Amino acid sequence: MPLACVALGMALAVPVTIATVRVSRDPESILYSLRLRLGGAPAPSPPAGELAYEARWLDPAYGPGGESSGPEQWIVRDFFRDKRNGVFVDVGAADYKLGSNTWYLETELGWSGIAIDAQDLYRPGWEQHRPRTRFLTFFVSDRSSERARLHLSQMDPNYASHVEAFTKRLDPLAQGTLEVPTITLNDVFQAQGLTDIDFLSIDIELAEPKALAGLDAQRYRPRLVCIEAYPQVRQDILNYFARNGYVLLGHYLRVDLENLWFTPLAGVAGVGSSRLP
Repeated sequence: MPLACVALGMALAVPVTIATVRVSRDPESILYSLRLRLGGAPAPSPPAGELAYEARWLDPAYGPGGESSGPEQWIVRDFFRDKRNGVFVDVGAADYKLGSNTWYLETELGWSGIAIDAQDLYRPGWEQHRPRTRFLTFFVSDRSSERARLHLSQMDPNYASHVEAFTKRLDPLAQGTLEVPTITLNDVFQAQGLTDIDFLSIDIELAEPKALAGLDAQRYRPRLVCIEAYPQVRQDILNYFARNGYVLLGHYLRVDLENLWFTPLAGVAGVGSSRLP
C-alpha cells in the first residue's frame, strides 16, 4: 500500500477515534449504555486536551486547569460562585494537591475542613501544605470502632479498595492488605463539632454506600455532595439521596461522567444561578 494512502488512513482515523471516545462518555449514547451493561467503570479522567474540550461548558473564569482529576474543581466553584470561607469534608482525600477536589477551595478561597483517608501515607503532605485542614486516618463506613481490610495496589495507591476484585481489575499484580479502623461520618462530624457543611466529597472505590449508611443526612445537610458512582453502586447512591430529600444536579452530568452531584431539594431553587448553559 502506498505510503500516502497509509498516512491518509491514519489522518482519517484520528478524528473518528476521538469522536468515538467522546460518544462513549456521553450518558445518553448507546456506547455509554453498553459500557455500563458490561460493568465498565466510569470513563477515566480525560487528558488535558479533553479537559479543554469539556471546559467550554463552564464559564471561562473557571478554567482551564485545576488540581482535581476532572472538572470537579470547576463544578464546585460554579455551584458556590467562588464563595469564600466555606467548610468541606473530603472523604478519600488521597494526595493533598494532586487530584484534590478541595485544594483550590482552601488555598485560594480560604475554606477549611476535614480530610479523611484510609492510608496514612498521605498525612505528611496534608499537614505540611494544608494548614486549614485536619487529616484523619480512617476507613469511612457504616459502623465505627471496627477494622476494615483495604486491598492495596502496587501501581497506584488510589486504586486501593475494600473490594479485592476491584483493586485487581485495575492492577492485576496487586497484593497486600492494610487493616484500618472504621468510623462513620456521623461520628466524624460530632467529634469535630461540624454542624454546617458546605461541600462533601466522597471518593472511596465502591465503599460509597457504606459511608452513606453512616451519615444522617436529615441532621447534617451538606449543601453540595460530589460522590464517585461506579455502576456497581450507582443505584444505591441514587436511592440514598432520594430517600433523604436530595436531588441530582443534572446540568453537571454533561461535564462529569465519574461523579454524581447532589443538593438538598429545599435549596435547589437557588441553583438556577449556575453559569452552565
